[in-house]
Amino acid sequence: MKIAVLGGDGFVGWPTSLHLSDAGHEIHILDNLSRRWIDTELGVQSLTPMDSIQERTRIWHAETGRRIHFHLIDLAKDYELLKGWLSKNRPDAIIHFAEQRAAPYSMKSDRHKNYTVSNNVNATHNLLNALVELDLDAHLVHLGTMGVYGYSTVGAAIPEGYLPVGIETADGRTVSQEILYPSNPGSIYHMTKCLDQQLFQFYAKNDGLRITDLHQGIVWGTHTEQTRRHAQLINRFDYDGDYGTVLNRFLIQAAIGYPLTVHGTGGQTRAFIHIQDSVRCIEIALNNPPARSSRVEIFNQMTETHRVRDLAEMIARMSGSKIVWLPNPRKEAPENELVVKNEKFLGLGLEPTTLGEGLLGEIVDVAKKYAYRVDRSRVPAVSAWTRDIAAKVEHDPEGVRLKSVS
Repeated sequence: MKIAVLGGDGFVGWPTSLHLSDAGHEIHILDNLSRRWIDTELGVQSLTPMDSIQERTRIWHAETGRRIHFHLIDLAKDYELLKGWLSKNRPDAIIHFAEQRAAPYSMKSDRHKNYTVSNNVNATHNLLNALVELDLDAHLVHLGTMGVYGYSTVGAAIPEGYLPVGIETADGRTVSQEILYPSNPGSIYHMTKCLDQQLFQFYAKNDGLRITDLHQGIVWGTHTEQTRRHAQLINRFDYDGDYGTVLNRFLIQAAIGYPLTVHGTGGQTRAFIHIQDSVRCIEIALNNPPARSSRVEIFNQMTETHRVRDLAEMIARMSGSKIVWLPNPRKEAPENELVVKNEKFLGLGLEPTTLGEGLLGEIVDVAKKYAYRVDRSRVPAVSAWTRDIAAKVEHDPEGVRLKSVS
């Protein structure tokens, strides 16, 4: 297949591009390289040294003989350029990663909120609009988030996208209907993913677009089979308080002798998936497209759930690190349960990589190897969800004045 990978220079986009190229597909990356500019804005760099996209693709070609094509396009702003590229190349499938992906970054200020909404929603709508205008029947695979469901404590398993409900009619009967699981975003970033859902529902219903929406858990790890082939193919590893996901941040904290920072009670339960499983899921979704004019296909792309404090305690036992408890900069329930259905991917052959199997290798292979590149001042999470929370949260980067638990 000819596949367009939108946002293919990013954390999940890059290993996905390599994985699909290795499988024999013709890969075109469309990206505005905004994630690299955000690094500059925040004054922090990936833990792993990253070459330019041009050098990365050159190395891939030298190693494999396969080419990955790069096109500098801003999906949110360059609608005509995007439409022109799609018209000329007419890909068989499109993978949409081209969105600002960090909840803390989306909550930093009014400017960051505006940027996240403008970038994410416009990029998605421009793409859908262009597909309709060009009558392009490409299978669209979108990387969404488990966060669209929210983190409630109702105790029932979250279904894969759709919820069967009973509705009472005027004459007292109860009729059955399936609806989208009620969205409950916890940040501006998550809100944009909820808006994506609505856009997909409309365009699938109105114009017959073939769309798969992947509600993904928190991704951990760095390496995939393809990124291990050459040092310059390595994926990015974010550890800072805005972009570093909780598990990767714990890993680097353990590697550099920094206390493991748990916010609030640590009772937040989250869904997780390893980066290798993430790219496999995307390939599985590509190989199982919905029919034309069918409803949006939704998968829960996760393999396990854990409480944050349990993760911290596990890594503390493995590494000898201390745990410190910090005020929570987020506006969220201090404790939540999370039960998630993921039978679709398991039924299609996914064999999950679990934390117990892969975690130690990630610490040794990545975190300790590049620990010298860490800016310790950028480890704490400081972006607060509201002004009231911001006024109360004070961080001591090294946890010196905070009670620690061995």
